[in-house]
Amino acid sequence: MSLSDLRRDYPGEPLLEEEAGGDPFALFRRWFEAILSLEPDPTAMSLATSTANGQPSLRTVLLKDFDERGFVWYTNYGSRKAEDLIANPRASLLFFWRSLNRQVRIDGSVEQISPEESDAYFSSRPFESRVSVYASQQGARVGSRLALDKAFAREVERFKNELVPRPAWWGGYRVVPNEFEFWQGRLNRMHDRLHYIKQSEKHWSLERLSP
Repeated sequence: MSLSDLRRDYPGEPLLEEEAGGDPFALFRRWFEAILSLEPDPTAMSLATSTANGQPSLRTVLLKDFDERGFVWYTNYGSRKAEDLIANPRASLLFFWRSLNRQVRIDGSVEQISPEESDAYFSSRPFESRVSVYASQQGARVGSRLALDKAFAREVERFKNELVPRPAWWGGYRVVPNEFEFWQGRLNRMHDRLHYIKQSEKHWSLERLSP
């Protein structure tokens, strides 16, 4: 089978400047609310980081919060993505929502969120998810699945009668956007692409990009 046999079209509603408006956060919220009941995992987003010398790295993480300050996810501060961000505190996010043939790309600087914000989120996680943070050194080599399962069982036993505190080496990051691109699939590859660039704290420029 040729890959060309997998070709499909991307029909979608028009994305026009007058309807999009001047606030990319407001447009993102409208798109996000529209997709919640249509996608099995609407918070999944690709996160791209790079080392100081430009070696890129890409993975899927889950969006856990967003507002006008930016877009938040959580991780081990010793993970590869965290090491990248120490050397180069910039990142790119990509949401792909196939149900409506939409993509959103967000570029910006990255900052750690406050310990209080990380504490609040960590305490909301199920017991097993909190324990797993202690059982797994994210991204480190592990001898086998059995070793990982044993580590998890040890931590479950250790914390079974206690509150599970957030470790200092785990918490949240926020991408503070300076660019948004909203992509709406259209027929015949004539897609709509609207590009927002931050000009000041409250002002964004808006331009249309050719598909």
